[in-house]
Amino acid sequence: MTVYYGATLLTPAGPVADGWVDIDAGVVVDVGGGDPPRAGRNRSGPARALRGWLAPGFVELHMHGGGGHDVTVSPAAMAGAVRFHRGHGTAATLISLMAAPPDALCQQLAWVADLAAAPGSGVLGAHLEGPFLAHSRCGAQNPSHLIAPDLAVVDALVRAGRGHLRAMTVAPELPGALEVIDLLVASGIVAAVGHTDATYDQARAAFERGATLATHLYNAMRPIHHREPGPVVAALEAGAVCEIINDGHHVHPAIVRQVASHPRARMALVTDAIDAAGMPDGTYLLAGQAAEVSAGVARLAPGGALAGSTLTLDAAVGRAVAAGVSLPDAVTAATATPAAALGVGDRCGALRPGAPADLVLLDDDGTRRAVMHGGQWTAEGGEPDARQAQHS
Repeated sequence: MTVYYGATLLTPAGPVADGWVDIDAGVVVDVGGGDPPRAGRNRSGPARALRGWLAPGFVELHMHGGGGHDVTVSPAAMAGAVRFHRGHGTAATLISLMAAPPDALCQQLAWVADLAAAPGSGVLGAHLEGPFLAHSRCGAQNPSHLIAPDLAVVDALVRAGRGHLRAMTVAPELPGALEVIDLLVASGIVAAVGHTDATYDQARAAFERGATLATHLYNAMRPIHHREPGPVVAALEAGAVCEIINDGHHVHPAIVRQVASHPRARMALVTDAIDAAGMPDGTYLLAGQAAEVSAGVARLAPGGALAGSTLTLDAAVGRAVAAGVSLPDAVTAATATPAAALGVGDRCGALRPGAPADLVLLDDDGTRRAVMHGGQWTAEGGEPDARQAQHS
C-alpha cells in the first residue's frame, strides 16, 4: 500500500483540499481529506506528499491515432495509438473508426473487440464515425466511403463488434437515418449526430428518437443561423453530450466557454487525434487521403479541410483552463462526462474507492505533471516530485 497526500483531489463529490488517496495493488482503496492514514491501521506502506491537483485518468470518446500509429492499419497500430495517449493521461479510450467499406469496418471492429477483451487494455470499444454521413459535411472523411443508411449494414457491424460497438455517428437528415438511430438505441449503442447538414427540426428529431451525443459540435455540421438554428442548437437544447476539439483551431475559446457553461448540454473534451499526434510535421495518410501537418495542424491536401488533430487530452484540459473554464470543470469534461456518455462511470472517470488507480497530477493551469497507470507512475507521463514521509 502507498498513501499519497497533500494534493487537491478531484472527486465525484467535488474538490477535496489537502486530500489523500490510499492505493494498493493498482486500485484506489480509500480517499479522504486531512491527515492521511497512519501505519498500523491495517497498512504498512509509505506515505508520499504531492502538490497540485490529482484527477482520475482521462476518458477519450474520439481518437483515430497517435504517436505515428493509425488505428485502421493493424491491431498492433491500434494498440500503439492507445499506448501513446495513455502517456498523456488517457486511461480509457473509445477507438474511432473512419468511414470505410463495411467489410473493412467489420475487420477493424474485430480488432477493437479483441483489444477491448484484453485485461488492462483500457479500450472501451469502438465508435463508428460513418459511413452514414452527409457528403456536403464530410470534412476529412473519404466521400467515396459514404453510403446511405442501411439497417442490414448496421446489423453486420453490430455483430462484428461482438458487443464492443459503443457509439455511431449518423447524419439524421439522410433517408432511413432515424430508423438506424432506433436500431442503435434498441441495441444499447450510443447514437451520435454529426457530419450533418440537418436542419434544426431534423436534428431535433434524432435527439427525440434517442441520440444523446453530438460528434465534434460545430465542426462538420450546418452552422447556426438566426432563421435556421441547425444541429448545434438542437444538440444544446436536447442536453446532449457535446464533443469539443479544443486544439485552438477547431473552435474558438469563446465556444469552449459557451458549451462548458450551458445549463443543459454537457461538454466532453475529445482529441479527434490522428496518427500525427506527437509526431513531426509532414505528410500523413487519413482514410486513404493525404493530410499535410504544418505547425501541428493537420489539413487535407488538396482542399485544406481540417483533418482531425494532433491534440492530446492533457493539452485539451490545459487549453480549457486557459479559455476560462475552471480546472474541476475542465477535468470533468475529460473524465466523468465522457464516461457517463457511454454508461461506464462505474469503470472509469472518477477518483473514488474501488476505482482503478489511473490518475493524473496537474498544476493549477491544467498542465500535466505526472501520470499513474495501475498504481505506478509511468515513464511516458512523468513521475512527480514526491516526498516520502514517516507516519507512525
